[in-house]
Amino acid sequence: MADLTEKTDRYEQLLDEALTAAEIASQPETPLANGAADCVEMARSYLEDGRHFREEDDLVNALAAFSYGHAWLDAGARLGLLAVPQEGHLFTV
Repeated sequence: MADLTEKTDRYEQLLDEALTAAEIASQPETPLANGAADCVEMARSYLEDGRHFREEDDLVNALAAFSYGHAWLDAGARLGLLAVPQEGHLFTV
């Protein structure tokens, strides 16, 4: 079983990579593009929150924040709001 530090490190890296890979799939200035931008912004915010929690030595909340952030990207990808790689380990699509 992975220890908390290793798992937190892994999830932070996964979210960071997923944010880099995800792209808004809709035309700019449309409701779908706005929804996609919201998904990306929430994921970025959770990444920042997780890093803050890590600095405070709160690994449980850091891991939760990284997981929630990634869930926003996965949801955006599943709904077709975000274009993401179909192969690999970054997304559940």
